[in-house]
Amino acid sequence: MSKRIAIIGGGISGLSAAFALEEKRRSGMPIEYVLYEAHPRLGGVLVTERVEGCLVEGGPDSFLTEKPWAAELCRQIGLGDQLIDSNDSQRKTYVLTKGKLVVMPEGLMFMVPTKILPTVLSPLFSMRTKLRMAREWFQPPQQGKADETVAELVERHYGAEMVDLLADPLLSGVYGGEASQLSVRAVLPRFADMETKHGSLGRGILSARKKMSTAAKGPPAPLFSSLKEGMQQMVDALLSRLDANFLRPSTPVQSLIPQDGGWTVSAGYQSDQFDGLIVATPAPAASVLLHVGDENLSRELGDIRYSSSVTITLAYDERVRRSLPPGFGFLVPRSEGRRMLAATFAHNKFPHRAPDNRALIRCFLGGSRDEHVLHSSNPEIIGIVRDELKQILGVEAEPLFVRVYKWKGAMAQYGVGHLERVQRIEALRKNLPGLALAGNAFSGIGVPDCVRSGKEAANKVLAAIGFGESVA
Repeated sequence: MSKRIAIIGGGISGLSAAFALEEKRRSGMPIEYVLYEAHPRLGGVLVTERVEGCLVEGGPDSFLTEKPWAAELCRQIGLGDQLIDSNDSQRKTYVLTKGKLVVMPEGLMFMVPTKILPTVLSPLFSMRTKLRMAREWFQPPQQGKADETVAELVERHYGAEMVDLLADPLLSGVYGGEASQLSVRAVLPRFADMETKHGSLGRGILSARKKMSTAAKGPPAPLFSSLKEGMQQMVDALLSRLDANFLRPSTPVQSLIPQDGGWTVSAGYQSDQFDGLIVATPAPAASVLLHVGDENLSRELGDIRYSSSVTITLAYDERVRRSLPPGFGFLVPRSEGRRMLAATFAHNKFPHRAPDNRALIRCFLGGSRDEHVLHSSNPEIIGIVRDELKQILGVEAEPLFVRVYKWKGAMAQYGVGHLERVQRIEALRKNLPGLALAGNAFSGIGVPDCVRSGKEAANKVLAAIGFGESVA
């Protein structure tokens, strides 16, 4: 008799778990799975639209190449020839400072300067910060500290200006959060390790780069990867590999009750019995669903905060495209007093995103300091963005089209103490029969991390219900 596994949540984490189980089922393993998703559409934030010859991403437009799990999954589902690299020869990023766009100097790795001369000559930093950067190279190794915020570590090394100009804008773009709230050990563990081993973050980065160049063969890998037809291509390919009879879109789950060594899943007017359970929803939803199973686990999950975001893509004609500065886009420090957090020149970042006579500008709002932007109407949001693009870039033209996407509670916030919370969650999870957790709430918010978490969750459930330890 087949063992049955329920998957709650149809984003990329849940779909990755379902694919891992489907592969085992097709190889002859006596298992079945049912994937429940409250919304009619599967795929979560991976949304791509084709509009007037342009490719518009609603959610993530790419993934970090150095994290292999997303690219590996793409190859498994027949998309290996669809993977594309970012146009790194055109990679140039600006920072808005005192109302003007200033290019980030060459040699900055995330926010760590690794080349002295470009940093010294850059108008981005004050002389005081440049002196701090020079002194930082001679900082001795330090004992490992208790968890602290990214802002505290960066300010200790480079001063408050570096937090404002780079650390905060970079983290707001990736996490939708603030450097003063995010845990350095959860978000930038390599920096914490470098401080312990090398003292200087600059020396630590150069040491790591030297080891990588020694081990690597050929040219350096691109920073970002994506798919020719956009990130939704991954979702569509996954769905084509899954059995539609096992998928339940538009089916919100009301309760999860541990019973007789398994789980009772109630959705709508039906209840069903399962031997294993994968919860791949955002942590607040998982907290509600698992309250009956374990109040302590529910409380720990509920304490993981999330932020919301809005992405707006505006298309313009060739004249605007010619007027834009070269590069990938710009960051906006909070001190500039704007609503916009960042903007990407999508037509430059990847090939195949727009015809040569079109510009695609993708803007980001929201984050932990501007949650109420979600309550603004689309015309209000478009008005904010157009006004700020006019002030920053001088773009006054009417856009050819606009797309607005709102993502409520989409980005987990890894606050100080997050790693310890994840350990407590894992210990409590093990007390419940056949339960695994997946998603961006635990150990990485990017697409590759979500893919990995889904596959690992499938692995844990299979092991718990008696099918060994590995998932192909």
